[in-house]
Amino acid sequence: MQIDAFQTLADPTRRRIVEVLRGGERPVSDLVGAVEIDQSGVSRHLRILFEAGFVQVRPDGQRRLYSLRPEPFLALDLWVGRYRALWEARLDRFTQALERKRKGRS
Repeated sequence: MQIDAFQTLADPTRRRIVEVLRGGERPVSDLVGAVEIDQSGVSRHLRILFEAGFVQVRPDGQRRLYSLRPEPFLALDLWVGRYRALWEARLDRFTQALERKRKGRS
């Protein structure tokens, strides 16, 4: 079953975990301190991120180190990229309108 990436990232705690993991591989204990929820909550969110393919885990003795996987983020970028021209065109028109307005005041 494919898990919806947007649904996975809709949770603010999971987004905070992803932000922390942008800095590199981290043990659960670091994530607990960074997102300020208990270890069981962080573990639950990591399981969801893992099942959705956003994180990978590597054992290191007694610790388990989590890191981001690039593939789901590349897929999100490709999906968003299909719509980028839409908002870029609107921003270009907005910029042109601002320039016309600014020139009208001169």
